[in-house]
Amino acid sequence: MKKINAVLALLLLAAAPALAGKDKSSGEAVVLPDVEMIDVPTAGILDYYGFMFKTRAYSGGGVLGSLNFGVLERLNLGAAMTVDKLIGSDSGVKMRRPEIQVKFRFFDGGYYIPAIALGYDGQGYYYNPTDKKYMEKGKGMYLVGSKEIGVPGLALHGGFNVPDFDNNYLFSFLALNYTLEDKVAFMLEMDNMFHSDDPSRFNAGIRTYVTPYFQIDVAAREIGGNDDFAPGVERKTERIVQLRYNTSF
Repeated sequence: MKKINAVLALLLLAAAPALAGKDKSSGEAVVLPDVEMIDVPTAGILDYYGFMFKTRAYSGGGVLGSLNFGVLERLNLGAAMTVDKLIGSDSGVKMRRPEIQVKFRFFDGGYYIPAIALGYDGQGYYYNPTDKKYMEKGKGMYLVGSKEIGVPGLALHGGFNVPDFDNNYLFSFLALNYTLEDKVAFMLEMDNMFHSDDPSRFNAGIRTYVTPYFQIDVAAREIGGNDDFAPGVERKTERIVQLRYNTSF
């Protein structure tokens, strides 16, 4: 019962203030740029004095929570943390160590050149308590570009990342999203590309803008995945739900 109450508190914290989100200068609600897709970051950043609160419910009853702040005009700082088995009747609840998230957009883009940001994200997925590492590593250091292409509302995001400084492998990621009338967005991702010993991931999802400041994502990760993380540890399609709340002070 305590775990259920904790989850409800997180949901209410994200949803309650979202109904009042308005643009202070005009009084009209305005959809803010997306700073991330499902797993793939974008070159979008939070406004100065802005913040984003996100919760993700993932397989096995786990919950990921993150807070990010616009501490400077082009710089976002934040942290994320996972809690395994928080939802459900399993008593083995485990809180994992917080991971740092940083993003700096150094170019706002032009007619031909995309907006570009440099960042770091240590938050991984599928924690292995034996090795004390995530089986799906976080982005680590990354460079990402974002640009609207072809038609209004269609945006392409792509970049490179080095998740592990021990191996210094260079990975790549690519995402496409189409936003329809600031009400719903359709997202496709190809993540973790370039190295066969750490298989790529195909993700797809739908983002619903309940209000301009509050979104609900429903997505599937690892679509078609059939490689094992390690002997006896199966890799399979995972369904997730994300709640995201953006606003400013």
